[in-house]
Amino acid sequence: MRAIELTAASLDALTCVTLADPVPGPGEVLVRLRAASLNFVDLAVAGGHFPVPKFPLVPVADGAGEVAAIGRDVTGVKVGDRVVPHFMPGWRGGRIAPANVSGMRGVSLPGSLADYAVVDERGLVRLPDHLSFAEAATLPIAGTTAWRALRAANIGPGSVVALLGTGGVSLFALQLAKAFGATAIVTSSSDEKLERVRKLGADHTVNYRATPEWESEILKLTEGRGVDLVIETVGGDSFARSLTAAAQGGVVFTIGFVAGTSAAIDLMPIIAKGVTVQGNNTGPVEDLAAAVRAVAAHRITPVVDKAFGIDDAAAAYARLGGGRSFGKVAIIH
Repeated sequence: MRAIELTAASLDALTCVTLADPVPGPGEVLVRLRAASLNFVDLAVAGGHFPVPKFPLVPVADGAGEVAAIGRDVTGVKVGDRVVPHFMPGWRGGRIAPANVSGMRGVSLPGSLADYAVVDERGLVRLPDHLSFAEAATLPIAGTTAWRALRAANIGPGSVVALLGTGGVSLFALQLAKAFGATAIVTSSSDEKLERVRKLGADHTVNYRATPEWESEILKLTEGRGVDLVIETVGGDSFARSLTAAAQGGVVFTIGFVAGTSAAIDLMPIIAKGVTVQGNNTGPVEDLAAAVRAVAAHRITPVVDKAFGIDDAAAAYARLGGGRSFGKVAIIH
């Protein structure tokens, strides 16, 4: 099969190779991958900022395709089913634990930049009919994370959420929040991107470059109440601002660190307002399945910024790393 291997911790180390076709064992499924999508974990792996057991490896966590063959005792899927493998196929449900996250596609397991992958059938979720493979490939990390954030804060009609930036998780959360009847506030440094999120349903937008104290603007928009959920994608100094923007009993769902992993914070907003600070490392297969059901029920179409051919994988990495993307960057096989 054709594959792209990462031979070292460098964006210049993506190499096209030919590998033996994998064969499914008992309980395993051979998936003919049709598309992949990039996450910041993929950039971190390629940049040497996320540890991997060894090189070379087939990179990229998220992908989608169709069942090409099944091993013995497989009963949950059949040949021809359109499926998406979960990032951590061994984490099927329950709380996070070391055993759950030891196997990560594109890190310690073969990833999605290959014609085929073998996956435990319990790590697969069938796809909604209305999604293309490129759209479906955005679901495992971004879709699951957005779903878990909204569930963590019990978002529903009358809730208010603040979504930082226009990356894949924020846009998924926007689409799901609107489907659930919530009010959504989105921040960005780009007026053009803010115009696009308004077309996706955002009720309010804040340009944080024009308004550096964006948390004060959010308090104004909510008449001083604050928001039930902040999806904190930035890290660094942004974390303290998110605490200020949160309502009493609100949730700051922390998933990003593009501005750094260290933050000086005042504990009083957490204590006095009873704010929950929730970390997150994607989520189990059962949450991916729930997110997919919501996407199907509400006919949500994930936002794909741009799709590249597999031979242009390096350009796809550059697109995501350059900060110009709106939504997810996809790679088509």
